[in-house]
Amino acid sequence: MTKPLSTAMMARLVAAAVLAFPLPGTCAGFADVLDTPALMSPLASKSLLQAVTWTKDRLVAVGQRGHIVISTDGGATWKQSPVPVASDLTAVYFVDDRQGWVVGHDGVILHTGDGGEKWDLQLNGLTANDLLVSAMEHKVAADPASEEAKKLLAEAQRYKDQGADKPFLDVWFADTLNGYAVGAYNLIFKTADGGKTWQPWFDRTDNPKFFNLYAIRPAAGALYISGEGGLVMKLDTAAQRFKAVSPQYNGSLFGVADDKNTVVVYGLRGNVFRSDDGGAHWTKINAGLPATIVGATRSTQGSLVLADAGGRLAASTDAGLTFARMTLKNPMPLTAIADVGEGRFALTGPRGVAIGEAAAAR
Repeated sequence: MTKPLSTAMMARLVAAAVLAFPLPGTCAGFADVLDTPALMSPLASKSLLQAVTWTKDRLVAVGQRGHIVISTDGGATWKQSPVPVASDLTAVYFVDDRQGWVVGHDGVILHTGDGGEKWDLQLNGLTANDLLVSAMEHKVAADPASEEAKKLLAEAQRYKDQGADKPFLDVWFADTLNGYAVGAYNLIFKTADGGKTWQPWFDRTDNPKFFNLYAIRPAAGALYISGEGGLVMKLDTAAQRFKAVSPQYNGSLFGVADDKNTVVVYGLRGNVFRSDDGGAHWTKINAGLPATIVGATRSTQGSLVLADAGGRLAASTDAGLTFARMTLKNPMPLTAIADVGEGRFALTGPRGVAIGEAAAAR
């Protein structure tokens, strides 16, 4: 199955704006959003959408106000699915044609078992805050002298006091049971039962500044997270902890991709870095994309394709060493990309979702 290798960057920018200017006293507003089903609209597929995936059976795109739209005819027509919340949605991931997860603002995690026709709420920000505080209280109780534990508990309590305002920004599952959701301010949760229960991993990251976590994806046989401030972390399976393996770069990195056993990370202003030794060393790559890179996908021909916010594409066939520009037949501002075969891509952006054709630039 071909899946997008990252989520939409526009969601990160929206989240960053929200986080930079928190509104006091808005907890009731968040609760209302969590209690209000998404409005069904004939324009859902034409409004701002943040992420898209292709399961070979169907396309699923997600975006603002709880909108989830699906297509079973290659993008010719779209149908909106009922969603129990009206929160902005930021990322989508399917492990097969039926089982999928969506995450978004207000700590929302949604699950489908029927290919996206019906969605159930698995977690919201209020419950996530309670789980986080409880886990950090247990950590302090186990080691009362630990200053790190006390710092983590204080941060968790601050999150709870602020309400359900922290967005999840990406989600990834290894199979139908084991997965992760990551988000703002070092927000990270893990499940081992398909999302029936979620465990905070807030204390299992090398992220002392609580940077935003923008993407989580496997690459070169390991699991990586990319984030704010050039942060890249790799899962140490023995220690059950994400350890920093960051390049020498201070800008935000919005995605992780796997290209022929090479790790590729990308982000602001077209910055791309690759590592062929598990993150021990990084090389900066010129992909020829001037704007912020919003997503990546693996083409059916085997190329790694990057897309920037301006609708420009670049493809690599040599494990991310070099990239060649591609031209979209009808370019549009982009938030995400997913290959659908035969030189065609599912594209999302401020104008909704569309199927675009691309070819090598002349």
